[in-house]
Amino acid sequence: MSKYNIAVIRGDGIGPEVIEEGLKVLNYISKKSNLNFSFTEFNWGSDYYFKNGFMMPDDALEKLANFDSIYLGAVGHPELQDHITLNGLLLPIRRQFDQYICERPSILYEGIDSPLKGYQAGQIDFIVIRENTEGEYANIGGFQYFGDSNEIGIQTGIFTRRGCERAITYAFELARKRGNKKLVTSVTKSNAQGFGMVVWDRAFKNISKNYPDIKTESLLVDAACMDFIRKPETFDVVVASNLFGDILTDIGAIITGSMGLAPSGNIDPSYKYPSMFEPVHGSAPDIVNEGIANPMAAIFSGAMMLSHLGEKKLSLIMQKAVEQLISEGNSLTKDLGGTSSTSEVGNSVVEYIKDLY
Repeated sequence: MSKYNIAVIRGDGIGPEVIEEGLKVLNYISKKSNLNFSFTEFNWGSDYYFKNGFMMPDDALEKLANFDSIYLGAVGHPELQDHITLNGLLLPIRRQFDQYICERPSILYEGIDSPLKGYQAGQIDFIVIRENTEGEYANIGGFQYFGDSNEIGIQTGIFTRRGCERAITYAFELARKRGNKKLVTSVTKSNAQGFGMVVWDRAFKNISKNYPDIKTESLLVDAACMDFIRKPETFDVVVASNLFGDILTDIGAIITGSMGLAPSGNIDPSYKYPSMFEPVHGSAPDIVNEGIANPMAAIFSGAMMLSHLGEKKLSLIMQKAVEQLISEGNSLTKDLGGTSSTSEVGNSVVEYIKDLY
């Protein structure tokens, strides 16, 4: 029997609600297979900050290092500035465990209507690979004259050749595995950012030479945003810096139906450290405790976690169960035009999994 020790951080807002349904599905998968999960919960996040003055304790990263993976709900609170929540929990985990890949798929599923006219299921199917540990989110800089009318804030983006090349290499390898269009699109802004993004462009050019079987294109980020709307069917694997990847994947989620369908994996491809899986949607404080949050992104993220752990068959079962539920439309939350509650959707996914065994 395979056993995996998973750290669970439900976090803020709707995080606890959607992770509850993800755990429900994972526990059922465990009961039906030769698989055992040991879940350890940590109550870190904004509520922890209000009590203690920090998002997680000093030894948090040391504790997390012993787990096979991390399952995260959401980070963010309306009474806290985002830089407190992000730099207090999410970004330190990504950096400490060298989760330099953020993998975010965008797929238009059967049963979902894209807000873009004329697109059918499967016609939009791409993955954004976001460089996840440096770039614009490196958090290097500072203030002068803080609080004064002459206040200055300096924010420095960090682009290393090593950091760019390893993320870009991952994108090319993924394009080979996907076998669809075999296209990698680099997203840049080197016409305006003439240093860091030039390092990015040069890295893309260098790595592309190793993959003569893969087509390439380079788009300025404004053009990429436009083309995500204008012709999303043309994309396959998109590789982008930390900031650009973050922005583009929100567009990708919306054009494929809902933020509630968008999973992500913060991945250390070397497996030296635990990787972390989370829904893209964030804490959504406006719908907390209403029972209407869509747990599918959290469940899809759990499926990504299973795949990363090597349990690909079980990951596919979990993925297919959610896809069938979406296709038949019997249990959908408000964001997808349904009336089902968060827990009802989780229960329905379990029922679909029963039929797949």
